[in-house]
Amino acid sequence: MPDIISDFMLEKITDKMRRMCSRREYCTHDIRKKLNVQLEGKSEDVQKVIDILVKERYVDDLRYASAYARDKSSISGWGPTKIRYMLSSKGISKDIIAQAIEEIDSPKAQLRLDKLMENKFRALKDDPQCRLKMLRFGLGRGYDYEEVACVIDKLISKRNEEV
Repeated sequence: MPDIISDFMLEKITDKMRRMCSRREYCTHDIRKKLNVQLEGKSEDVQKVIDILVKERYVDDLRYASAYARDKSSISGWGPTKIRYMLSSKGISKDIIAQAIEEIDSPKAQLRLDKLMENKFRALKDDPQCRLKMLRFGLGRGYDYEEVACVIDKLISKRNEEV
């Protein structure tokens, strides 16, 4: 009799996960964390539910990583380095991360970086450590040093021309 109750509970939890996954994207790592709590760490049952959700395409790490990369790039203004780091912290493979990063619209991301740096530059206009603070800001957002330095140089030369 305990197996029937266990199967019933497993199906109930699987249905709950299906509903949850149909509302927004989740990666395998997030689902595993949620299931570990609900199934009290029973790894066999956790894996069963994950396998079902992956098979039925409720959970797809590539789809999750692509959506995450697009959103963080366009909405939050993150660069590829920060996106890559955050996705790898969720246990997503390097191949999937690379595919997701490739899907980012590079021209839009560059415009976003330009706008972010321009706003920061205006906020730091009279600061003697403006360049250093802007470099830190751009690198903290996950952009490469060369990209950030190039934008800063453009902004500084533009300001010098105006003066």
